[in-house]
Amino acid sequence: NKNRYDVIILDEILIAVRDSFLSEEKILKLIDGKPKTSEIVLTGRYITNKIIDKADIITEMKKVKHPFPDIRARKGIEY
Repeated sequence: NKNRYDVIILDEILIAVRDSFLSEEKILKLIDGKPKTSEIVLTGRYITNKIIDKADIITEMKKVKHPFPDIRARKGIEY
């Protein structure tokens, strides 16, 4: 089927929910409606409790070493 995907990556989608560009309810419906053969990867900070409850795996990353503020955002990398 041309509308089936194995992996769907929604980069920084949790920031969009936090900033009210997308509703938490829409993300929850997306998770509930996904085909069993597909995986959804949500990235971003500030995950909601309801999304945590729906998730199978949650990974929290933390900065150990980063060049900021010495290196500013770079075109094509950070934006």
